[in-house]
Amino acid sequence: MITSTSNAKVKRLVSLKKKRKARDEEKVFLVEGIRMFREMPLEILREVYVSETFYRKERKTAEQVLAGSRIMPEVLSDTVFGYVSDTRTPQGVLCVARQPERKLKETAAGKRPHIVVLEHLQDPGNLGTILRTAEGAGVTGIVMDRECVDIYNPKTIRSTMGSVYRMPFCYVEDLHGAVLELKEMGIHIYAAHLAGQQDYDEEDYSVPCAFLIGNEGNGLTEETAGLADTYIRIPMEGQVESLNAAVAASVLMFEASRQRRKYRCVDICN
Repeated sequence: MITSTSNAKVKRLVSLKKKRKARDEEKVFLVEGIRMFREMPLEILREVYVSETFYRKERKTAEQVLAGSRIMPEVLSDTVFGYVSDTRTPQGVLCVARQPERKLKETAAGKRPHIVVLEHLQDPGNLGTILRTAEGAGVTGIVMDRECVDIYNPKTIRSTMGSVYRMPFCYVEDLHGAVLELKEMGIHIYAAHLAGQQDYDEEDYSVPCAFLIGNEGNGLTEETAGLADTYIRIPMEGQVESLNAAVAASVLMFEASRQRRKYRCVDICN
């Protein structure tokens, strides 16, 4: 059992928790909590650390989750586990997982892609919410520029509630080039924009489509918005001009989901 915060493994975990550079160099990320541990795909799991109390109470749970793998949990004293944890009330289990590596074509694959493209998103909670909502709405992939917040930020990982394991996503070096590539793949590009003339629920999203979502404070840059095939807007009542980025994305994603459910019903009935 590790009982010192000066231990080399503990120092590494703290570095992975705090520094994007450290995570990217090792191509790993940290995951905390019993639910996230249970849902962890074994093929990306690298290491497991547990608190002394957790292992005493939940040893069978850990053994069941890790059955079929060669990974053995490393036990930390409760004090040391609290030191490496990113939460105020640690649940006692922390995993080191491999970052999945996907390219744009893989992320946008499928018969009828439903893509969300994020530009300069900065809030970890917003990104995590979008990822989780995207899974629920049947989005097929998420594309982000390098200026977006790190999806492997521990706060983002927690807010995905496991969707980070299942939702295809990728970062791209050239967002404009990526959008043009999506257009070449036959994907219609929509920009959520205050200048939109069309209400969002007046468009047809049953075809391959992608939504451009911009920065929380400034929205989309003019250059990125200019690549869209269609500007759409979410009508507002009162004095509200726009919605939070995650909320706006959710409205658009679920409208596409609603239309696609109807589309599938027509296919089945016919």
